[in-house]
Amino acid sequence: MTSAAENSLDDEYVDDTAPEPYPSDEPDPEDAGYDGAQWDLADRLSLRRVAGLSTELTDVTEVEYRQLRLERVVLVSVWTTGSEVDAENSLLELKLLAETAGSEILEGLIQRRQRPDPATYIGRGKVDELRQVVVATGADTVICDGELAPAQLRNLEDRVKVKVIDRTALILDIFAQHAKSAEGKAQVELAQLQYLKQRLRGWGGNLSRQAGGRASGGAGIGGRGPGETKLETDRRRIHSRIAKLRASLREMDSTRETKRAERRRHEIPSVAIVGYTNAGKSSLLNRLTGAGVLVEDALFATLDPTTRRAETADSRVYTLTDTVGFVRHLPHDLVEAFASTLEESAQADLLVHVVDGSDPDPVGQIKAVRTVLNDIGAGKVAELIVINKADRADPDQLVALRSQYPDSMIVSARTGRGIDELRARVEAGLPRPEIEVTALIPYQRGDLVNRIHQAGELIDVDHQAEGSLIRARVNAQLAGMLEPYQVAPAG
Repeated sequence: MTSAAENSLDDEYVDDTAPEPYPSDEPDPEDAGYDGAQWDLADRLSLRRVAGLSTELTDVTEVEYRQLRLERVVLVSVWTTGSEVDAENSLLELKLLAETAGSEILEGLIQRRQRPDPATYIGRGKVDELRQVVVATGADTVICDGELAPAQLRNLEDRVKVKVIDRTALILDIFAQHAKSAEGKAQVELAQLQYLKQRLRGWGGNLSRQAGGRASGGAGIGGRGPGETKLETDRRRIHSRIAKLRASLREMDSTRETKRAERRRHEIPSVAIVGYTNAGKSSLLNRLTGAGVLVEDALFATLDPTTRRAETADSRVYTLTDTVGFVRHLPHDLVEAFASTLEESAQADLLVHVVDGSDPDPVGQIKAVRTVLNDIGAGKVAELIVINKADRADPDQLVALRSQYPDSMIVSARTGRGIDELRARVEAGLPRPEIEVTALIPYQRGDLVNRIHQAGELIDVDHQAEGSLIRARVNAQLAGMLEPYQVAPAG
């Protein structure tokens, strides 16, 4: 049953000329399988650690015993700009990221400062308080809501006495868990190595010990000889691995570029679905095309781009691409490593910008996504804002979003609300063929008629004795193929 507030909201957005109201907020049983079989999701959920179900042994005599449990995490954030609500939303997002990576959140701390402390991120006095919280809660990891410099990371670990990671390392860890394709795994490994090479360190003097003696003190082939430290050896190996990954990604880029060039040759319009992570991009792609892409209520659930063929109401062909989700302060190393994937957005004819209407800060999501789009050169591509999850959103917030973004539209990929209108808006936003032709096509050339339906815009058709008299808008390549059959337009 829909509430009165929802009904009033629907009446505001429904065109008076459209007799059919929005569907109910309950999913249609006939559409229950629009996400496909979801075998990938079943594999991901087949073995998962669950908090609170472990049995702690009181007498452990075997040194090989290790307790298998979730990491126990304390979150730390420095509030420098914006309101207190913005700082809390950022920490809440860090909590969701940590839970996605497989952590149990014990405590969250926010400190108000003009800028992060250059030595310890939160200041020396606050580090002692953080140490007390870690001891009191029994945490084994501290996650900072920002990118830490190598010195900050080292100083914090030395004083807190537990593992410390930053937001960048956390996102990289999630990407490493969820990458499936060879290209995705290579991109994530490249980003991880670029992040790691400046943060190598050892316990005590392990990595600062110099190699020496015969065969570089046992280092064997590959060491540069006496005097090279293990830290330098590892860093050199990282640089070598980065070079190999870049070469491998260049080969994969050529394959992706070949596919894009083929679509450009046939002048097939492309639509890219972009947006914040967990905004419902994959669900929307499944609704529009039946792609069966993995869907999960988690951040960065899908990383590998998926392109599917779609058709307009008049049979024109275009492509829909589901891209990797964005997030506030997306690590620069990830943007660089996923450059070829993100190019799908920059080269699209239309961006369907999906926003989570139920999020506490949807406007902040829109700003964060647009920042990344500008960074990758997609800021000038035509954009259609789609406010998703209308079945879970506050109606007042939807009204505020529509007033702030008048050209946006409200949908629910879960219930199917607004999907037909979205298809119509996408089709209207596709580029139109530029050349109008009138041609009498013999019935033996049905292939040309099919090409007009797929790549052109049919205006009028009249079946005559000699063939089909067609008036249509087509691209330059198809106009050249129709030139032998062109006739003067009537009237």
